Amino acid sequence: MIEQFDAIVVGAGMSGNAAAYTLASQGLKVLQLERGEYPGSKNVQGAIMYANMLEKIIPDFRDDAPLERHLVEQRLWVMDNTSHTGIHYRSDDFNEAKPNRYTIIRAQFDKWFSRKVREAGATVLCETTATELVRDGNGKVIGVRTDRAGGVVFANVVVLAEGVSGLLGTRAGLREMPKPETVALAVKEMHFLPEEVIGQRFGVKGDEGCVIEAVGTISRSMAGLGFLYTNKESISLGIGCLVSDFAATLESPSALLDAMKNHPSIRPLIAGSEVKEYAAHLIPEGGYRAIPQLFGDGWVIVGDAAQLNNAIHREGSNLAMTSGRVAAEAIIKVKSRNGPMTKGNLALYKTMLDESFVIKDLKKYKDMPALLHTNSSNFFTSYPRLMSYAAQSFMRVDGTPKIEKERATTAAFINARSRWGLVSDAVRLALAWR
Repeated sequence: MIEQFDAIVVGAGMSGNAAAYTLASQGLKVLQLERGEYPGSKNVQGAIMYANMLEKIIPDFRDDAPLERHLVEQRLWVMDNTSHTGIHYRSDDFNEAKPNRYTIIRAQFDKWFSRKVREAGATVLCETTATELVRDGNGKVIGVRTDRAGGVVFANVVVLAEGVSGLLGTRAGLREMPKPETVALAVKEMHFLPEEVIGQRFGVKGDEGCVIEAVGTISRSMAGLGFLYTNKESISLGIGCLVSDFAATLESPSALLDAMKNHPSIRPLIAGSEVKEYAAHLIPEGGYRAIPQLFGDGWVIVGDAAQLNNAIHREGSNLAMTSGRVAAEAIIKVKSRNGPMTKGNLALYKTMLDESFVIKDLKKYKDMPALLHTNSSNFFTSYPRLMSYAAQSFMRVDGTPKIEKERATTAAFINARSRWGLVSDAVRLALAWR
């Protein structure tokens, strides 16, 4: 007997779990496939989770979700080789009854989310790879072929939540293989420290947390970002750069991370820590212009597989969860009208996603990825060094008249970029930001 599902969800990350839970909680017969040993087995790193987006899916998630710290402070550092120039925002308003952002350990969180998916009624199969989409005579997707005995399983619709490097969609010609300039490779380590030590070093108490995000010479003229997240008894530390830049410069990702760890601004924060985990992960960075076709006859694409990541605001999990939920809600609406899962009906998913913050935010910054990539040596090397020079000149009191220091600082900027270059950079940045 051939078993038929309402939906098959390929992948058990943030977007896949959001889709599977939403579908199953409304009574649909759902099969979720995960190639890892367990959901989250490929995600050992820490991350930031945005409460509002999960609350729309599981309103009472705070009752039992494995949350690390809620964030009360955000720091942004612009770094050269020996210093950082920074801004930070901290507010006691974030010590609210229902905090806005949390740090999480994905391996633990994804397990929890998957358990909720099962409790909602979905069937979850791990260590199972979907190798091929199955189509009918008209080309409509009607299921997937797996590497398990029996092979093929059928469904009215397939939700591709396989991540940025998933091959199912590319093999089927539903989306292109991500280009090196639209994908970043991030390397991360988990540094374990006693809870009280983390509290002292970052000036937080209880389950309060702090995030540091850093740009500058740490990425060695490549378009990249470093980050540090405080967990209860560990620190997630990492750095990521575009794959195309790694290929062009032949820089070693692990060497880049080692250099970041030894930076004078970072080294004291992780001193005495024990490194227990190391991971590498691909992150979609192409933005709005890299989004593929999101729907077709019998299929939709969500999350990282759809390039739904806001690199400018460093937001990924909220876009993933929202796209998974919205796709599921669209499928539920089509089913409630007794409509087939055709391309025309599933266009509702794109319409609903366009009306959400996901597409609106990505469209706003559609030109930013290309600008940062093509001008990485200026934005990630020249300007960080100039900012450090200006700050140190302003703060160092050595008997030099202030007017001379101001002239020297102005001259340093002009010598580095020229007057036209400074104006051009400012205009292009403003246009890309609007």
